[in-house]
Amino acid sequence: MAFDFERLDVYKEALNFADSVYRVSAEFPKDELYGLTGQLRRAAVSVALNIAEGSGKSKKEFIHYLKMARASIHECVPLFTIGVRQGYLDEDSFGVFYGRCESLSKMLSKLINSLRRA
Repeated sequence: MAFDFERLDVYKEALNFADSVYRVSAEFPKDELYGLTGQLRRAAVSVALNIAEGSGKSKKEFIHYLKMARASIHECVPLFTIGVRQGYLDEDSFGVFYGRCESLSKMLSKLINSLRRA
């Protein structure tokens, strides 16, 4: 691996999360492509992008980018909730994605805290 961020577990999980979001949102109605589907995909992809982009910057800036990645995870929660309310996502899938959002948020918080202590 050529880039340091590629070794981060949180980055790997962010990529896996984005893959899962793309798979589940492919089942959303086609008229949501530029609405809920697009917004959910952008938020999910933003997590990995912010980790990667921030890793090449100063520690202070990296922390800022990690916070933006965490904010993107938080953005996914109401998007999944709307998906359930609209009947695009079942409750079991919502629970799985909600748990993954929690896990990614915690991973990002731990990395932020470890960078602050370093």
